[in-house]
Amino acid sequence: MASCFLYNRREFITLIGGAGAAWPVAAHAQQGERMPVIGYLDIAEQSHYLAAFNRGLAEAGYVAGRNVAIEVRSAAGRYDRFPQLAAELVRRDVTVIATAFTPAALAAKAATTTIPIVFSTAADPVRIGLVASLARPGGNATGISFFSAELAAKRLALLRELVPTAARVAVLVNPADATRAESTVKDVEAAGRVIGLEVRVLDASTSGEIDAAFASMARDRTDALFVTPDGFFNIRRVQLATLAARHAIPATYGARDYAEAGGLMSYGASTTDANRQAGVYTGRILKGEKPAALPVLQPTKFEFVINLQTAKVIGLTVPDKLLATADEVIE
Repeated sequence: MASCFLYNRREFITLIGGAGAAWPVAAHAQQGERMPVIGYLDIAEQSHYLAAFNRGLAEAGYVAGRNVAIEVRSAAGRYDRFPQLAAELVRRDVTVIATAFTPAALAAKAATTTIPIVFSTAADPVRIGLVASLARPGGNATGISFFSAELAAKRLALLRELVPTAARVAVLVNPADATRAESTVKDVEAAGRVIGLEVRVLDASTSGEIDAAFASMARDRTDALFVTPDGFFNIRRVQLATLAARHAIPATYGARDYAEAGGLMSYGASTTDANRQAGVYTGRILKGEKPAALPVLQPTKFEFVINLQTAKVIGLTVPDKLLATADEVIE
């Protein structure tokens, strides 16, 4: 099922699925004109998020190297590098800053109040201070938010359906993104109380700490694992899926990337499509629109993916009901 994003007012629905098609391809920069430069803050080099962003840019009529330049700054998995990288882009005087993760967006917002910022975030952009409101961002930032307080409860309920005997669930969080981690943990704990699950929080912000978390889960005989949405976890998704399979721990994730990498199941909005839409928005800003006038887009559809191969590896039988409701089953 393809995901789409929209703002709640009818007039913005037409933005979804090809807003850029209505605009002609931008002409090459005239001789002597400054080619616009996009500063792109990413968690890792050449991530698939950048590829999706470029597809959105192309929809809006911009192609890197032809009529726009893109300067990528990678944090190499370290959130503490984002402030420095954002400051570099500000000194470079880029035309727009685009970000793929919440800490990157916050760093960009702290670095400039004048350069337009387009974000893609799993957090609530109002609560963390990126925008004044979803309808009227009111500053120099706008973008895509696939935040939903109901997502945690839905993912936990699906995990419980898959593992009905589960009593203790570990929640893996990255303390480097403290705001997002705290919010998600509260949502998971509240959902866990409703369905009678004991929730235990485990921190991990390095590859070694991920190993240690799984060793701890194995010792405590944890029944299942809830991995919170996080950019660092995303680039370590193969490690997470491998360790979960090795220890036979059923795990749920927030994006299909994980299931495609061998994770058991995922439920959430399409992060790839979110970054494509961020590319479309960036193109609109390059054409002269202001972030303050572009409402933050939100998801309207979500993907439920089950990796049946992984279920077989850990000796888990997936109920027919879940298989029937999945948007995709990886066999």
